[in-house]
Amino acid sequence: MLVADIGNSDIVFGFFDQGKLLHEFRIPSKKDEGSLFFEYRLSNFILEHDIAQNLYSRAVCSSVVPELTPIVLSILEGLSEGKTHLVKVDSFPEVKVEIDRADELGTDLFCNAVAAYHEHRAACLIVDFGTALTMTAVNSQGQILGVSISPGLKTAVHSLFSKTAQLPEVPLEPPASVIGKNTVQAIQAGILIGYEGLVSHLIAQFKNEIDEPLKVFATGGLSRALKYETPLFDTIDRHLTLKGLYTIGEYQFGN
Repeated sequence: MLVADIGNSDIVFGFFDQGKLLHEFRIPSKKDEGSLFFEYRLSNFILEHDIAQNLYSRAVCSSVVPELTPIVLSILEGLSEGKTHLVKVDSFPEVKVEIDRADELGTDLFCNAVAAYHEHRAACLIVDFGTALTMTAVNSQGQILGVSISPGLKTAVHSLFSKTAQLPEVPLEPPASVIGKNTVQAIQAGILIGYEGLVSHLIAQFKNEIDEPLKVFATGGLSRALKYETPLFDTIDRHLTLKGLYTIGEYQFGN
C-alpha cells in the first residue's frame, strides 16, 4: 500500500508491505508547482528503488494543504488504478472526534490518533513536532478530546530570524547550558531549552485535566531534537502518521 501525508512543509510518501514500512520519500510541499513536478520525482523514486507494483496498488492520502490535494490524488489514482482513499475524520470509526467542529481537525492529527490508539488501546497524548507543535488527546474509549497548537521549532526559529537583522541561523542542537556564551548558544538556549519547558508544561497540564493515565507519544521529524532531564515520552515514533494512514487503508480496503 502507498500512503501519502501532505503537510505544510513536505509531502511524505510511504510504501508498506503487510504492515511494514519499506520505503519513505519526501518532496517539498511547493504550492506553486504543477502535477509534473511531483509525479516526476515520485516516479523516479519508484524506478530507482525497483518498487513492486503491488506496493502501490492501493493508496491512502491525508492532506492539510487544499491546493495540493487534487494534484497528489490524481497521481495516486493513476498509480493505484483508482483504488485511493482520501482520509476524513470519519474514515476509521474506532476513533471518534469529540470536538466542537470535527471538520477543523487536521487529518494528519486524526491519523496520529488512529495509529496510537489502534496499537495500544489506551488513553494517549500524541505530541507531533511538525510545522506546528500539536498535542492530540485521546481517551480510553477512542474519543479524540481535543488539541493544543503552538508554533513548531523551525517556525519559531524562522520567525526570530525574519524579524531581526543580525541574528544568524543556527543548528537545532541543544546547548550544554542555558547561559549562552555566544550568539549561537544564546539562541539555542532560548529556543531549545525554552521549548523543552513548553512541551513538558503542556504535557503536565493534559495529564492534570484528563482523569486517566496517559501514554505519551512523540512523532514528527524533530521529535528527537530535544533532550529532557526526565523522559516525557513513552514512545518516540517518527512514522506514526504514516502508520495511521496504513491502518485506515486496511479498514477502508477490507485488509
